[in-house]
Amino acid sequence: MSPLPLVDPGPGKKRCSWITANSEPVYVAFHNEEWGVPVHDDRKLFELLTLSQALAELTWPVILSKREEFRVMIDGFYDASLCEFTDKKMNQLSKSNGSTLLSEQKMRAVITNAKQIRKVADEFGSFSNYCWSFVNHRPVTNGFRYPHQVPSKTPKSEAMSKDLMRRGFRCVGPTTIYSFMQVAGIVNDHLPCCFRFDQVCCQAKADEKDLRAERRLSSSSSEYFRDQDTEVCN
Repeated sequence: MSPLPLVDPGPGKKRCSWITANSEPVYVAFHNEEWGVPVHDDRKLFELLTLSQALAELTWPVILSKREEFRVMIDGFYDASLCEFTDKKMNQLSKSNGSTLLSEQKMRAVITNAKQIRKVADEFGSFSNYCWSFVNHRPVTNGFRYPHQVPSKTPKSEAMSKDLMRRGFRCVGPTTIYSFMQVAGIVNDHLPCCFRFDQVCCQAKADEKDLRAERRLSSSSSEYFRDQDTEVCN
């Protein structure tokens, strides 16, 4: 389920209108390769949730320019044991070239969310299963024609936000969660005039087919082992 390769739109094709001739290359590549592509890996989803939270303080180009520093921080918290979540650990991981990546409030939210994701994964099998359950495990393709039609939040992002907060997550308001849903491909908000719109739709269908096959295989394996257990017992 790797992202599609970077492709130039070609003659007669466009990108979403918020990508302009003056957009930074890292932002253009992000739009072309990642934004809107369905993600099912828990670690990657945690990264995208954290980056979406950072939008309250930074812009996408700034976040993307510091992405490797963010990844070191995010991976450190994702892999840390509960006893390692100390102020010292936070200070070590939150610095980038001597400056703090996020405010203390956001940093503590990242730590809290790393802990809560483990609980959600235990309950639902994975954080991915939890996130995708809000859209019945199928990406929502909106097909908005104009940028001003793209909302900042939706009833689904409000539902996920409310449930995450109930579970103890922090800094997960409906606007932040909708940004997360967009970048994680839970929602496809590429404009139909954008060359990525159809590509992302095709990617989503291929991923859905793969996931269905995995579920069937997992189900068949479970039935096989249940049958074996029954034979042994009999």
